[in-house]
Amino acid sequence: MKLTAPSSRRHWLALAASLACAAALPAHAQTAWPNKPVKLVVGYAAGGATDVIARLVAVKLGEQLGQPVVVDNRAGANSNVGAEMVARSPADGYTLYVYTIANTINASLYSKLGYDPQKDFEPIGMIAKIPNILVVNNNLPIKSVADYLRFAKESKDGITFASSGSGSSIHLSGEMFKMQTQLNMLHVPYRGSAPAVTDLLGGQVQSMFDNTPSALPHVQGGRLRAIAITSAQRSPLLPDVPTVAESGIPGFDVQSWFALAAPAGTPKAIIDRVNADLNKVLNAPDLRQRFKDLAATPEPGTPEQMRTFTSAEVKRWRDVVKASGAKAE
Repeated sequence: MKLTAPSSRRHWLALAASLACAAALPAHAQTAWPNKPVKLVVGYAAGGATDVIARLVAVKLGEQLGQPVVVDNRAGANSNVGAEMVARSPADGYTLYVYTIANTINASLYSKLGYDPQKDFEPIGMIAKIPNILVVNNNLPIKSVADYLRFAKESKDGITFASSGSGSSIHLSGEMFKMQTQLNMLHVPYRGSAPAVTDLLGGQVQSMFDNTPSALPHVQGGRLRAIAITSAQRSPLLPDVPTVAESGIPGFDVQSWFALAAPAGTPKAIIDRVNADLNKVLNAPDLRQRFKDLAATPEPGTPEQMRTFTSAEVKRWRDVVKASGAKAE
């Protein structure tokens, strides 16, 4: 039917009004986010603690978002390869990053980075924390932190402690212990946790502040002796093992941790949406049980809390890196 002049005019006025309203809406409201899969970048190879935690979260987060969250492993340079990739990605919510303790250590460990660990990321929220375990070779006469201190002081060569690499959280846990006790401790770096544990089992090195998931099977199997947990509270998986703090070094609290971040400039509405969904995921009973099996404690919270925490971690590890003389390999 042919429109009359008045009705035609009303038609075009209504259309213009609709277009004006659409233009006034924020971009994310015009096109609902997310409308395609979201990439979750992990700075380590598949199979490690960061990757395992990322995959557990990705499945649940995808259910909340209504789009798949696909894990993308970009290993290299102590997670710097993946971090730099995300820092340079579009700030549209479709590329997220598993931000870890390594990123706050790398801020001072490397003289030059291709990204800024603080300025180039938008915090979304913490995911979880995992304590380390101070373990020793079974043949040593060490059954407590007091024994460890005594052994190191009485030995002319002090005591050796292995790590998964210079500047790793395992290494700097030992360096922080050394700073607070003033012990003669020799760091022996390896290329990964597995070869370090192999030499610890064989007696080539004497101790290690290993991540709980790596050390736990050897402790439970009686192949290594657990002396202390590095977190402020005991682990429910090893309730008889005291913390370092309660063993005579007050205030000692070191844990590996994992968080979620996006490229700087990602819209606040997206950050808030992912944070709310992440917190729902972290409170799910089945996920909490899976985390418990990994000795991981869920850490739901706000983007602001994550920003405050990571800023404090950057300063904390800068002091330890400086005191230890640690450098990137």
